[in-house]
Amino acid sequence: MINSESPVLFWFRRDLRLHDNCGLFHALSSGRQVIACFVFDTNILDQLEDCNDARVTFIHQAVSHLKTEIQKKGGDLFILHGQPEVEIPALVEAHSVQTIFANHDDEPYSLKRDEQIQKWCISTNRSFQTFKDHVIFERNEVVKPDGHPYTVFTPYSKTWKKIMVESGVLADGSYACFRSYPSSEINGWKQMPLSPIRSLKEIGFDPVVISFPSRECDHSILSNYHQSRDIPSINGTSKLGIHFRFGTISLRENARFALSVSEVYLNELIWRDFYAMILFHFPHIVSGPFRKEYEQIAWRNNEAEFDLWCVGKTGYPLVDAGMRQLNQTGWMHNRVRMVVASFLSKHLLIDWRWGEHYFARKLLDYDLASNNGGWQWAAGCGTDAAPYFRIFNPTAQQKRFDPDMRYIKTWVPEFDTSEYPEPIVEHNFARERCLSIYKSGINSPK
Repeated sequence: MINSESPVLFWFRRDLRLHDNCGLFHALSSGRQVIACFVFDTNILDQLEDCNDARVTFIHQAVSHLKTEIQKKGGDLFILHGQPEVEIPALVEAHSVQTIFANHDDEPYSLKRDEQIQKWCISTNRSFQTFKDHVIFERNEVVKPDGHPYTVFTPYSKTWKKIMVESGVLADGSYACFRSYPSSEINGWKQMPLSPIRSLKEIGFDPVVISFPSRECDHSILSNYHQSRDIPSINGTSKLGIHFRFGTISLRENARFALSVSEVYLNELIWRDFYAMILFHFPHIVSGPFRKEYEQIAWRNNEAEFDLWCVGKTGYPLVDAGMRQLNQTGWMHNRVRMVVASFLSKHLLIDWRWGEHYFARKLLDYDLASNNGGWQWAAGCGTDAAPYFRIFNPTAQQKRFDPDMRYIKTWVPEFDTSEYPEPIVEHNFARERCLSIYKSGINSPK
């Protein structure tokens, strides 16, 4: 029996904002006071390879800001450090919480984590309620007429848009989390003594001085997105990926704005939903190709060549510029991401999972579903992937998208000097080798 007087817990995860937060809205609408928490999850943090991982600094800044905003409204944010399956039950029991609210996270680890919490709640006569928040449509909301998931983007996106119009999901406005609490004396937060926040050093990480992308995107960028998004030398993309990943801005509000100004940009947001849906239905893609026939590819996996790719010294200036931009800023232009991924998997015949892992280590906006989907697309082994015989020519891509070499000269200042290396592989040779190896692997006996 749930005590109607007991507080509820809202557990922030990849939704680090107060505004337009679906799960938080439902917690505040429960009629009970809300305790909020965030867990620096050591199950995840212990897997990170760099003690100066900039994403941890970003999260620390975001939850610190969130804590301040909640304190202004009369509550506080418990910022915990440890394993959620230990920390959450301890917090719940300490404050006699009967119901936990949170938003969905469909990554494989997160699903297992939530399953553990759900089982604990059932065993202790508690409730664990989760809601959709980090995508527009999830799981089984956009499927084929026969109920099976789409594996090709174009028909998925058409159905997505049809359901979007029919459901009015982008026309309903935002979740007004505080509309019911107009005064500071009557609010949804349980008042309690303020708790301290541990420093980055105390949780085992070094603070990173870096300029994170703004939460606000210049509207003119999205208005001209269809013309500017492929030009890496200009500020032509939103750079909001990190904010979508950690939920510091509302995806719904951005999709609503995109609907009014740029269908091309809206399609990019639909790709996020598509890849999240694919990950939910086909979790084997985390460790292997979506298309099982690609498991037989005889990767060369030359470590020396991989190291040159990582540091941007392949002798192909567009590839090198992209990798140096990634290493120095934690971000890479999306057009260039496709080129460098294709180059690694097809020119060098290095397992796409090596590149996916490197991106996972370096990208500020790293998202498992989108990163995996992008890499498998480039390698030809994923859902709706580029066919294996489509092999980007880095030189042709540079001539088309960076003809004045402004992007290249920004990141590869020694280009066109004796210090710049010769190409580590000749394009035509690499192309023919790739076609032969892929064809042999795909057609080999299983």
